[in-house]
Amino acid sequence: MIFETHAHYDDESFQKDREELLSSLPEKGIGRVVNVSSTLASVIESRKLAERFDFVSAAVGIHPTETAELNEERFSWLEEQAKGAKVVAIGEIGLDYYWEKEEEQQRRQRIWFVRQLALAKELRLPVVIHSRDAAADTVRLLKETDTGNASGVIHCYSYSPELAKEFIKMGYYIGIGGVVTFKNAKKLKETVRQIPPERMLLETDCPYMAPEPYRGIRNDSSYLPFVVKELAELTGMTEEEIERVTWENAMRLFFGEN
Repeated sequence: MIFETHAHYDDESFQKDREELLSSLPEKGIGRVVNVSSTLASVIESRKLAERFDFVSAAVGIHPTETAELNEERFSWLEEQAKGAKVVAIGEIGLDYYWEKEEEQQRRQRIWFVRQLALAKELRLPVVIHSRDAAADTVRLLKETDTGNASGVIHCYSYSPELAKEFIKMGYYIGIGGVVTFKNAKKLKETVRQIPPERMLLETDCPYMAPEPYRGIRNDSSYLPFVVKELAELTGMTEEEIERVTWENAMRLFFGEN
């Protein structure tokens, strides 16, 4: 079975067939799913999905480009949501300097990133980190912020193999999805070759980032076998070994199972 560590089934693109699609995933080999929040509204929807489906859990957090909607009152509400049943992580949180280039916007992102990291420490939850065009500040803030022994995943990894090793030294996992199947994803393919399988997680970021040969259409967890196949070819492992080790990694991160 495959553990899908990053999905957005609350997205409106699943409005017409959400229930049917999610219900079909176990028979397609998807054993667990973490539905990851990005806005205050998606926090509510992610928790509802986790309540309706036994194999779905929720991550609660505000995406860096959505942090303008946060204030002290809303953050207090977010903290209460994070204490709810079947919430297994704080995320997705982090920094995104690709979409928000103004210094004031980036300063706002950094403030709420640190606040949400502190929330994860307080609740002893792992973090799901979004980092785009912000490698230096992401590393700096993770090192400067005392998160206790909290771990997490660098979602949709896009940096160098060397930086991936640095994140791993800090205790983080590397999230790998459909991009690794793209012919031009040379940096990510090389990262997979260089890092230990014990630090890899499978993810889709659906409805985005569908793998080859479905690139450009709506993604969902049933396409993860294409990612598994690519990882097996890059690492020299079997597809069954990739599924097993990434399942164990995800269970360790989100549920504390050794």
